[in-house]
Amino acid sequence: MDAAEGLHDSSNKVALVERNILPQGISLINPTAVAKSSRQDLIALVTEIEKADMYVKANTCNKLQVIAEQIRFLQKQAESILLEAEQNVKLHHAACNFIKQPGHTYHLYQRESGQVYFSMLSPEEWGNSAPSQSYIGSFRLEHDQSWTPVSKLQAKDNELNLFKNLLSSKNKITNTILQDVIVNTNT
Repeated sequence: MDAAEGLHDSSNKVALVERNILPQGISLINPTAVAKSSRQDLIALVTEIEKADMYVKANTCNKLQVIAEQIRFLQKQAESILLEAEQNVKLHHAACNFIKQPGHTYHLYQRESGQVYFSMLSPEEWGNSAPSQSYIGSFRLEHDQSWTPVSKLQAKDNELNLFKNLLSSKNKITNTILQDVIVNTNT
């Protein structure tokens, strides 16, 4: 873009190259013939410039549309992250009489008094001896202190296993490269 900075706004004019009757110090045989241009040549130049302007505008619009789509995507991601953070904060602030350990599943209940609390016992484990309470859901505490609903555990585990495999593969490749470097250095 730096090369185009010196250009003037000549959107309504055809810019012709300045006339030079002594190019590189050599005199032209017929300087007037070189400077002549037909009406058709000028019309063709104007048409070409208009066409180029259309393409530049269309290209710019296309690129801006891609950026707008990316912005919308990032806004949705930000919204999702904020909602997840809000849920994680609420779950961490639920009443609890034990230290929660990452990797364990805990069960959220609401008492008749309105108090929301975590229990280690699932509704099945309570059986008929459960106090008067409403079961809200079960969540696993992750190592990053986020919570995963039990209904999404399979998807979360699949995702984590995929990441572990990728990291393991990368480590194997790195170790192989390091071993090759060590062998080549020692020989």
